[in-house]
Order: sequence, then C-alpha cells, then structure tokens
Amino acid sequence: MQGSFAVFTLGQAVSLEYFLAMSTFPTLKKNISESERIVSAVGGAAMVALGLSKRGILGWFSATLGSALLFRGVSGNCQLYEALDISTAGPDDYSRISVPGNRGIKIEQSFFVQRSPEELFRTWRNFENLPHFMKHLESVRVLDEKRSHWVARGLGGRKISWNAEVINEHPNEMIAWRSLDGDVRHAGTVRFLPAPGGTDVRISLEYDVPGGAVGAAVARIFHEEPSQQIESDMMRFKQMMEAAG
Repeated sequence: MQGSFAVFTLGQAVSLEYFLAMSTFPTLKKNISESERIVSAVGGAAMVALGLSKRGILGWFSATLGSALLFRGVSGNCQLYEALDISTAGPDDYSRISVPGNRGIKIEQSFFVQRSPEELFRTWRNFENLPHFMKHLESVRVLDEKRSHWVARGLGGRKISWNAEVINEHPNEMIAWRSLDGDVRHAGTVRFLPAPGGTDVRISLEYDVPGGAVGAAVARIFHEEPSQQIESDMMRFKQMMEAAG
C-alpha cells in the first residue's frame, strides 16, 4: 500500500472533483471551497491508508484524523467554520474567504452591554456608526444593503481602504462581513446574545495584509497590542450605547 497515493494525476483530480460535486449531505451546510474539498479528501484518504498500514496509537491517530478530513472533503462541511460563521464557498463557484485560515491577525472579545440586542444590532448594522467607537477607522460609507466602503488611518496618515459585504445576518442576533477588494483582507462576526439586564456581545475580527508600504501602514493601526486596542474600541461602544438611553 506504501506509495499508493504518491501520484495523483490530472485525470484523477477531475474524477475526484466530479465525485465531490455529486456528493451531497442534505442536513449539512456546504461551507468549504471545491479546492479545499479535494485537498481534504485526498489528504484524508492518504492518512487513513497510512493509519491502516501501521499498528499502535500512531496508526489509530492517523486513521482517525484522516477519516475526519475525508468526511470534510466528501461532505463539503467544516464544523469549525460553521461554529465561526465562516464559509469559503461562494454562492456559485465557492470562492475563497477573505482571510485564509491560520493567517493574519485574529482577535476575539466578549463584553456585556446594558441595552437590548435589538438596539445593539440596529446600531452596528449601520456600518457608518463604526468609526464612532473604532479608533483606527476614519469612515465607513454604506453602498447598498450588503456592501460598504471602509477607510482606515495608517502610518504617516496614509489612508487604507477596502470594500466589504455582509455575508451572513440574523436580525437582532448576528452580523458577519468580509472584505471584497482593496488594501486589506478583513472578516468579522459580531453576536448579540440576550442576557439578564442587557446583552452579551461577542466579536471576532481577522485582518490579513500584504507586505511593503501598505503592510507597514496597516501595522501602524495595531501599534498597540491588537486585542487591547479592540477591547478599548468595544468599551467605547459599550459606553456609547449605555449613555444613549
């Protein structure tokens, strides 16, 4: 069995892609791209084969992990992506997510606000309100129901901009967005969870930037420790909302 997965021809790749396209799991949401499915299926099958050819804990571990990857590839569903409301599958061609996995700056924060989920959702959903409490943002201009144009301040006053779109939304519960183009690859999710006396807010942000002058300018945004800066932004949001009533 050794080496049986060493050669993967173009014909085999096409056949596998066709098989994956025809494989459906009605109860599971497809949230990974076709290329990810192929890599997961091929890698998972290879790990299962390797695990079955060995004995002991290493063989068991390889086969178990390979089975999980194989299921991910065949089903087109990643449970981690689903938990984070992330999808690399576009509406038609299952295009990539704006921030690839394991890259860039990733920040998560949670805090309590003495306001209802409805009030907080309504304020956040109008992205033009974000610069009022996010220090690094200069402006956000809403273009239509889904799209908006973001401008941030970087090193030496350099302006960094990108367009973003809402990719998932549950009224009064959750908003998820990602960048479409521009200087920054960015994705974010904010959740509004009802709690006694107010709302638990949970936010997850990701930034991935290129090198060179733009990279240096974006790095200026995070001249402080990133999680501390976002925490300060969220405290301003909390104070703004609680003072509004």
